[in-house]
Amino acid sequence: MENCIFCKIINGDIPSRTVYEDEIIKVIMNINPNTNGHLLVLPKTHYENLMDTPNEVITHALDVVRNTIYPLLKEKIHCEGLTLAQNNEYGQEIKHYHLHLIPRYTDDNADFTYDKESLEPVEVIFDKITK
Repeated sequence: MENCIFCKIINGDIPSRTVYEDEIIKVIMNINPNTNGHLLVLPKTHYENLMDTPNEVITHALDVVRNTIYPLLKEKIHCEGLTLAQNNEYGQEIKHYHLHLIPRYTDDNADFTYDKESLEPVEVIFDKITK
């Protein structure tokens, strides 16, 4: 895509700090990290969101995260866990499928909470989804 910032990064038009790259994906440092070591996994082919991205690309990305990137983060920056986040449509600032890898640490103050008072009871949502 001509105006996609991630496509420009993948094509080398915009510099990035690449942690891993192969023929299918590129893993870069997030310039606005939530925690130390926050990475983005970008497919080299432009897909808008989860629904557009082929299963093979998603599977490959997760295999690389599990077998290469997560062990690297644990060894090199001593993270204690990893949060994977992926937005679709609402909340997706850049319309190029990407996966956030957010290393977690004790007392990292990464806040993934929501206004729980505004949520419907679990039973109500369950009924909506299953009926």
